Amino acid sequence: MMQINFQERLDTLNNYLQKEEIDLALITTPSNVFYYTGFQCEPHERFLALVIDRRQNKTCLFVPALDRDMAVEQSYIQDIIGISDEQSPFDVLQENLTTDSASVGIEMKTMTVFQYKHLQDIFSKALFTDVGPQINRQRLVKSRAEIDYMVEAVEIIEKVMAEGIKKLKLGMTEAEFVAELEYLMRKFGADGPSFSTIALFGEKSALPHGSPGDRKLQNGDFVLIDMGVVKNGYCSDTTRTFIFGEASEKQKEIYQIVLEATNKGIEAVKAGVPLKTFDIASRDVIKSYGYDEYFNNRVGHGLGIDVHEEPSIHENNEDIAREGYVFTIEPGIYIPGFGGVRIEDEVYINEKGEVEVLTSFPKELKIIK
Repeated sequence: MMQINFQERLDTLNNYLQKEEIDLALITTPSNVFYYTGFQCEPHERFLALVIDRRQNKTCLFVPALDRDMAVEQSYIQDIIGISDEQSPFDVLQENLTTDSASVGIEMKTMTVFQYKHLQDIFSKALFTDVGPQINRQRLVKSRAEIDYMVEAVEIIEKVMAEGIKKLKLGMTEAEFVAELEYLMRKFGADGPSFSTIALFGEKSALPHGSPGDRKLQNGDFVLIDMGVVKNGYCSDTTRTFIFGEASEKQKEIYQIVLEATNKGIEAVKAGVPLKTFDIASRDVIKSYGYDEYFNNRVGHGLGIDVHEEPSIHENNEDIAREGYVFTIEPGIYIPGFGGVRIEDEVYINEKGEVEVLTSFPKELKIIK
């Protein structure tokens, strides 16, 4: 497995800060802290921040004290400052940083108002600047090392899918089936699910992000499974739809339309064209069969450290696709009271600007007996 070059990532961010004359930057989103340091944790209500203080030529990591040992083990950054529960994190920041900075970079999309107000008190002379878009731009382009990690997460979830559908039994509930799937995730080596596993039967499959519950599996049901895992900090996300028992002609028709839409979307993927191209390629298939009113969401989303990140693949996104982008193609048809079909693959635009499909689980209609 290739290693991640954290110094290169930090250098890119530092060059940006220098160019924009930002004296100090605080990175507080856990996934972005992981991106730059290799340290992964969920701080909950506690304070976590990677701080780049250019005036002191200092880069340090503020972590909850109970996670400090783990940070020492995992983090590329060696200057680690623990904050115990009885301490004010803002007092600790003030003790360790230059407080007369003229410009401070923060992630405006994710920082809380509570944190922002305290930072205003500490850096009373500073103009606050949003560094979030720059971080997103960096994370958009995946290295081959990142792809290796993502492929490992894909391989695990495809094993789970293959074994999981063998567990389907007449009369089992969606919730029971989810329990089987999430057990298999751990069994096959996942660090955990990358999001709440979705398994929906029958008419409930028409809910794109429905919640698994007490609905029992019946003959003739759609079985929609949308799931992913985290492995080494990177996510997978895939969806397949099956039919249990007997399939009606309408079910077969809808399935084939969605399959065609998925394949057309993937075929359109390449560097140098607007991202909307891929959505439109899939959407036009569904529209041509008269089902466009039953597909009212974007065709895909970026994927990496977070299960949903940039880019957003929707029909109005004029941004140009570039080498290194990873995202999903997942069109669907969702008919209320009847059921729905979604088929989701992960794709990567490689160094040649061509599409590589990271998922390999079969997409042809499978009827589970």
